[in-house]
Amino acid sequence: MLRTRVIPCLLLRNESLVKTVRFGRFGYIGDPANTCRIFNELEVDELTFLDISASRERREPNYKVLSEIASECFMPVSYGGGISSLQIVENVLKLGFEKVILNTSALAFPNLINEISKSFGSQSVVVSIDVKANFLGGQQCRGLSGTLNSKRNPVDWAQEIQKRGAGEILLTSIDREGTWSGFDLELIRQVSDAVTIPVIANGGAGTIRDIGEAAKIGHASAIALGSMVVYQKKGMGVLVNYPERSELERVLN
Repeated sequence: MLRTRVIPCLLLRNESLVKTVRFGRFGYIGDPANTCRIFNELEVDELTFLDISASRERREPNYKVLSEIASECFMPVSYGGGISSLQIVENVLKLGFEKVILNTSALAFPNLINEISKSFGSQSVVVSIDVKANFLGGQQCRGLSGTLNSKRNPVDWAQEIQKRGAGEILLTSIDREGTWSGFDLELIRQVSDAVTIPVIANGGAGTIRDIGEAAKIGHASAIALGSMVVYQKKGMGVLVNYPERSELERVLN
């Protein structure tokens, strides 16, 4: 059993899976339900789905797609995108999702974190912190798929959302996302060391070694993978896959 979770993080756009680079241009990956079936066969422990357009389009989640995903997944699955009220949280959890993920709504209405934690338990709420460096090199939290600059410091924001009842943090470096260039280890370490709740490192994984470094140097509690689990290799075609357990054990245990 791996001590560190390694979680495929899949991006929804309309009713399809896509993969972005630095939250910008994207490529088509495939059908969500079919992809779930492949990950079932690969015996993945956990999955995350993020709808990258729901908040920008000011709409609720696509419950039809989420229902199809939940019916196919044999593992725990979390969802983020368009989560803006307790009723939406209840709708998603009732479909069979274990956790909801907040980003834009948490930045705009931080008390929603408290409300979800009190109503459904802290284990059900993950707050996504999307971080981008400004022209001076400072790191700032972003919302609306990276287009809204909250000007919040990621460490300060992580500590606040922990106090408000978040059970986990999904920490993404926008500058590294989809680049295969490795994680922002300094960012991960700063946030992980500032809180006691689990931090899931996301954005930049390109090799097995990167996964180990995020855990051992960055002190991440879990690792999210995007490009590595939907492409054969950098610059090559779509192939839904998952690292060999023996390789993960070698770098994580």
